[in-house]
Amino acid sequence: MSMKLSDFDYNLPKELIAQEPISKRENSRLMVLKNNTIKHGHFYNLINYLNKDDVLVINETKVLKNMLVGRKVTGTKVWVVIEEKLKDDVDDNIYKCILRGKRLKVGNIINFKDSLKAKILTRKENICNLKFNKDFDLDQIAELPIPFYVKNHVDKQSRYQTVFAKQKGSFAAPTASLHFTKELLDKIRKKGVKIAKICLHISFGTFLPIKVEDFVQHKMHNEYYEVSEEAAKIINNCKGRLVCCGTTTVRTLEAAASDSGFVKVGSGKTDLFIYPGYKFKMPIKMMITNFHLPKSSLLLLVCGFYGRDRIFDAYNVAVKEKYRFYSFGDAMLLVKENSQPQ
Repeated sequence: MSMKLSDFDYNLPKELIAQEPISKRENSRLMVLKNNTIKHGHFYNLINYLNKDDVLVINETKVLKNMLVGRKVTGTKVWVVIEEKLKDDVDDNIYKCILRGKRLKVGNIINFKDSLKAKILTRKENICNLKFNKDFDLDQIAELPIPFYVKNHVDKQSRYQTVFAKQKGSFAAPTASLHFTKELLDKIRKKGVKIAKICLHISFGTFLPIKVEDFVQHKMHNEYYEVSEEAAKIINNCKGRLVCCGTTTVRTLEAAASDSGFVKVGSGKTDLFIYPGYKFKMPIKMMITNFHLPKSSLLLLVCGFYGRDRIFDAYNVAVKEKYRFYSFGDAMLLVKENSQPQ
């Protein structure tokens, strides 16, 4: 019997949605799935599961400051994420944006600080074209687009970047990597684990829900990725196990993979959708990931990698053990046994 989107729903108590990053990144909890067992530890224990000659793949994307917080003339708060500036022969202050707020309509005026204003020209669900009254510098006035379910997000922005973030261009952090510290990475290197740095810029589409029960019909968003010659060499010459940190690294490797299981050097855009039944090209043996939203493309990817029933059994345990969920939450380490299909 084929799966449907509702098969990937689950109940989560609101108090388990992490609102604060833990004081020390590597002190997050780590659930380890291996050999049909579940073990509990902390993220700093990750090094105990890595061996010499393993290759750890990380995403060095950096989150853009592109969210503005304003208010309608009625006082209602509005969050605006700038996606791109639209070229227009007459007016160059029109932007494609994602809006979040109540009762937003075409023609509404949104007021921001420093007398900046915007008018909603078009709207299709949460995607709008806004016309601003003047030029502005995003780096000067914008904030990081921290997920909508995190309250009082302004004081948490310094923790919504990885310690190795380098290439600016992402709408979200690769959250499985938020647990790493430079000290932990140094220990991993000293153990003989090689680290390959790739880049995938996460688009705002990663936050958009799947709306069709037959999820196979869902159209994924495009995301830009890069695999350098150095990273490809490290990955393709892996003598140990290939370990992916996060769903973004899995998507990048699969998008850049040849049919024979080697990653190709280059860049491009991918709308690859991975879900249960997907045949992996790359020999990924371990995956680090956070706990994802119900019915999300990220949850489907993880289930595609490790199996729906195994993941949901683990999620049930995580709820019982009061793990912290989503972007600022705890992590899982998924270890594939040799008998488990790719």
